[in-house]
Amino acid sequence: MTGFLRRLWSANNVTLTFLSMILAVIIGAVLIIISDADVLAKFGYFTARPSDALNASWLLVATAYGDLLKGALGDPAVFSAWFAGTATWQQALTPLSETLTYAAPLVFTGLSVALAFRGGLFNIGAQGQAVLGCLAAGVAGFTFGLPIVLNLIVALVAGVVGGALWGFIPGFLKARTGAHEVITTIMLNYTAGLFLSWLVIQKGVQAPGRTDAISKSVAESAMLPSPGGVLRVHLGIILAVLVTVGVAWLLNRSAFGFELRAVGSNPHAAKTAGISVSKTYVLLMAIAGGLAGLGGAVQVLGTAHALTPAVAGNIGFDGLLVALLGRNRPWSTFFAALLFGALRAGGNRMQSFSGISLELVTVLQALIVIFIAAPALVKAIFRLRAARAAGLGASLAKG
Repeated sequence: MTGFLRRLWSANNVTLTFLSMILAVIIGAVLIIISDADVLAKFGYFTARPSDALNASWLLVATAYGDLLKGALGDPAVFSAWFAGTATWQQALTPLSETLTYAAPLVFTGLSVALAFRGGLFNIGAQGQAVLGCLAAGVAGFTFGLPIVLNLIVALVAGVVGGALWGFIPGFLKARTGAHEVITTIMLNYTAGLFLSWLVIQKGVQAPGRTDAISKSVAESAMLPSPGGVLRVHLGIILAVLVTVGVAWLLNRSAFGFELRAVGSNPHAAKTAGISVSKTYVLLMAIAGGLAGLGGAVQVLGTAHALTPAVAGNIGFDGLLVALLGRNRPWSTFFAALLFGALRAGGNRMQSFSGISLELVTVLQALIVIFIAAPALVKAIFRLRAARAAGLGASLAKG
């Protein structure tokens, strides 16, 4: 048992990720307390009656985080009412539905960033690629008028192609001219956003009778199927699971996956071994762009159903954080997207019921990523040690 606990407390990735989340929650609790004027007032006489301040702080933090969990996973009271027959299953599953709805596009953009990073490229352009995916899928969704199922497939493919083309550009520039992908993808993010803002007010795209920047609604046959009613979760989360399986296979089982991992580890050695680094860069960025474009397509076909300048939200930039939290591993990225979706869904309830600003959720996300990006800090705080070093020290001691 002692050996198991020692290994558990060693500085592996799982432990560091978990402890990073704990630190973020603790700091978030402090921010909740100092943002409440009533609780701060009780600290004014802390030395006289410390229990007032401590009890008020605990109640505030417990209520806020309780609402966060209820908004992300479900309210036990509603589940009890469901079992008692006084509430519907849709009401009980609404929080989980919201979590999956927010998480679905983040899986695709997170995988886009993670895949590019495994190949040695830093894809900051997932936002622009997602915007092009939204644009292409949205236009295809209300233009062709194809039969059910076929219309949805065409719209999804259009989103993938739009994102892939937007990813191909920086990949080609990197391969042919050596232009840094960070610079080119950032500039393409701006270009994609401006292009979308221009397109949605053009005749034939803008919704008839509207003067604001909004497009026609996609045809019902192009919308991702959902249970309906109060549940917004849709087929996009199933696609996210399937695509995660595909990306994991691509990375670990395919010849191209071996090539991109080799290029990502050492492009000079890969070139010496006969791998075309330029070709790998181009294909890698095109595939990464297609993944982000699919995330944009899921966004517009699953929930938005019409194009606006802000239709993609921040799913590309959030995907960057998701990939970092998932340490650029496909399944870890998938679960990181679920965490971010849960924080977003729970944050909505926390703001409504506890009066805590939704921006606190963004702070929590940022803190988690900061601690993960600074493992030495987490190790120092919790006095972690590497498992191998601990085992080596024990062996030397016995010798």
